[in-house]
Amino acid sequence: MILKSLPKRILNGNEVTLTIQPLSKKTLVVVGGPTASGKTALAIAVAQKLNAEIVSADSRQFFKELTIGTAKPHKNELSMVKHHFIDSHSVSEDFNAADYGIAATETINKLFEKSNHVVMVGGSGLFIDAVIKGFDELPSSDEQVRAELQDRLSNEGVEALQELLKQLDPASYDKIDIKNPRRLLRALEVTMVSGQPYSTLIGRGRNSQNRWNNVMVGIEHIREELYRRIDERTAIMIESGLKEEAISVIAYRSKNALRTVGYTEMFEHLDGIRSLEETEKLIAQHTRNYAKRQLTWFNRYDNLNWLKPEPIEQMAHRVIDLL
Repeated sequence: MILKSLPKRILNGNEVTLTIQPLSKKTLVVVGGPTASGKTALAIAVAQKLNAEIVSADSRQFFKELTIGTAKPHKNELSMVKHHFIDSHSVSEDFNAADYGIAATETINKLFEKSNHVVMVGGSGLFIDAVIKGFDELPSSDEQVRAELQDRLSNEGVEALQELLKQLDPASYDKIDIKNPRRLLRALEVTMVSGQPYSTLIGRGRNSQNRWNNVMVGIEHIREELYRRIDERTAIMIESGLKEEAISVIAYRSKNALRTVGYTEMFEHLDGIRSLEETEKLIAQHTRNYAKRQLTWFNRYDNLNWLKPEPIEQMAHRVIDLL
């Protein structure tokens, strides 16, 4: 622990420097930001310097059946630092942000029993919020409201739900992935059942007064460079067997975990809707769109420190300096 110096004082006629040792404060280091920005490498470097473990906050890397399309850390990366919530669930299970918030908070508290630092890494802002802000108690599901919304989705399409959410809860409309029917349905159901906008019920919950510090960082690429990285990673996914991975999980295509960028487009390719080349371009385009939404989300944090791209070791040292 760093010792902080007090001003020099006179003691028994001699000038001395007194030091105090501050109380230990647990710190969660959050490495967030858009997809393909280099979060994994930075999180590992920071964790190694702090002798800390990593908690993943990527909403798809939880699932053991999904590797290529989720850009999961490689085996050698996982061996460098112990990771939690990687391959922890099956796509056959339902695991939402509230579930994650509870489970991840329990894990983090246990890790703080043996270390002053834990590193969280991921681009799923809602899941990060579930840990550092928490949720209020949300109303129970209402089968009738859900059925009505499902019928409207089936009969009028996702655009009708988007317009309804825009009217009832503009803040959620601007924040959530409005192309994701599951997110739309959940936000609308909570809003209609509770009589309060979904956006007002998030972030005021049980964890809003954390027992630990939160230091947040992200890597700030210029947009053209971020898009180049996305295109490059998409090509690597295709070459590495994203199509074969999609085939292996096609029986679960209706599950929420697979209604996401990469898998949705690849399932459509398998349905014969477009060629593999067109599919690759569409995945890259949709990933760029997703990155824009992530940037919008993370820019809401006043305490997020954006780092200019540098060699990983230098960026890791900058993160340590923030602690």
